[in-house]
Amino acid sequence: MTALSSAAARAAHLTADGTPKVFTDTVAERLLGGLADEMIGYHRAQGEHIILAGTRAVTTVRARYAEERLAAHGQYVILGAGLDTYGYRGDPDTNVFEVDHPATQEWKKGLLAKAGIAIPDRIVLVPVDFETEEPVRKLAGTGFDTTKSALVSWLGVSFYLTRDAIAKTLGEIGRLAPGTELVMDYALPDGLRDAEGDAYAHIAAQVVGENAEPYRSHFAPEEIDALLKDHGFEVAENVSLEHAVPPETWRRTDALRPFDYFRLVRAAVPG
Repeated sequence: MTALSSAAARAAHLTADGTPKVFTDTVAERLLGGLADEMIGYHRAQGEHIILAGTRAVTTVRARYAEERLAAHGQYVILGAGLDTYGYRGDPDTNVFEVDHPATQEWKKGLLAKAGIAIPDRIVLVPVDFETEEPVRKLAGTGFDTTKSALVSWLGVSFYLTRDAIAKTLGEIGRLAPGTELVMDYALPDGLRDAEGDAYAHIAAQVVGENAEPYRSHFAPEEIDALLKDHGFEVAENVSLEHAVPPETWRRTDALRPFDYFRLVRAAVPG
């Protein structure tokens, strides 16, 4: 459900929100197939609701923030890829490694087939269970070049994992080639969110809990910075949604607003 909701939010942004556009995903609606009209329709009809508007803000900002870092790398590792669509609309010279649970990948392959979208040769699906397996090691033998830097995005995933699982995966990423960049998001705990973030968190916790996908971890910014440094990263920035995109992004008259519940952090493997 969270993968569907994220894809619907990215797709709905193109018609439910005004300008400036935060991010343009031209493939997400096709992936939703028969659910597209209903799911995007919620956003068009009730787009000011904090969960709907908030999810559009989160999903578009984090996708833009990550993909803007791709220019410096020829390979892109997407941890917890879900219904990410970069590989089907992005730079054809970038090799993409979609790392996700095997069941999720089979489901996505079915959606792609129904939409008539072929999986390009440059996209490799890497099946992994983040709680029990080592995702970076699973890249071995897939064509991933361990001697070259990569962009690794880990978006919409960390809050569903235990702290131990997060630390283990960071340890793996930290052993990749120098210059490798990680972009990940995380959720703030009680006391560090603004009013809108608290409201979003309260409703979202109920929704994801009812769908058997409960949030398992929250971090203060200094905790994430320390965790990354402990695993060999140099932290470049740790920002709110408001500051992850240019200021003019928020000069708008629609319901899209930044709120402080999810943060984005960018870090690199030193070299």
